[in-house]
Amino acid sequence: MERADIYVRNLEEAFNSLRHLDSDERVREVVELARAYLRDSKYYLSRGDVLTSVATSAYAEGLLDALRLLGYIDFQWHRPSEVEKNYKKVLIAGTFEILHPGHVYYMEQAWRLGRVTAVISRDVNAARIKGRNVIIPAENRARVVSSIYYVHKARLGYEDDMLRVVEEERPDVILLGSNQPFKEAELQEKLRRRGLETQVLRASPYDCELCSTSKIIGRILNELCPREL
Repeated sequence: MERADIYVRNLEEAFNSLRHLDSDERVREVVELARAYLRDSKYYLSRGDVLTSVATSAYAEGLLDALRLLGYIDFQWHRPSEVEKNYKKVLIAGTFEILHPGHVYYMEQAWRLGRVTAVISRDVNAARIKGRNVIIPAENRARVVSSIYYVHKARLGYEDDMLRVVEEERPDVILLGSNQPFKEAELQEKLRRRGLETQVLRASPYDCELCSTSKIIGRILNELCPREL
């Protein structure tokens, strides 16, 4: 699965750097077909169908290579070994009670850094942080998060020790959520005390009206449970 994921990453880099050298509309149609194969590859990879994912990636690569050889487009292409060399283990964490675009953007940022493990907070910890009981049990939240393409593995955290899971996973990077109440420097120091040289980074926020579980719950209450005057 790791190699299939590297092929997907390489294709995304190719599309990001792609330049059209010819204005022929048919060339653009072929490029869009290659993009469709990439979307298929990501879909099959998210379902664990590695063989089909690699096959559809190969179709996309073949189309792009042919267009480049014919002089219609240009793009940057990396050897899989070059991509793999920078392949890091990335850890993210959260409650992920009601998934929204902010969560997906957070996961995507982590995925662009490497292979993502998502730690799902236990119900008791989530309740302590949020000041209310969570509606969706941790096991269910983990199952939903594990189905997101950007997440390679979802697991539950521990009730008593937040850093115990970090010691077990030993990630290269911890990516904090944009609004998570942790200070990067303090967390980095706690990790060093446990012999971990994990880098701590902060994700950038995603701006949308309902990129907050609390706001979503509030909207549901206002729309479906209006207060009587």
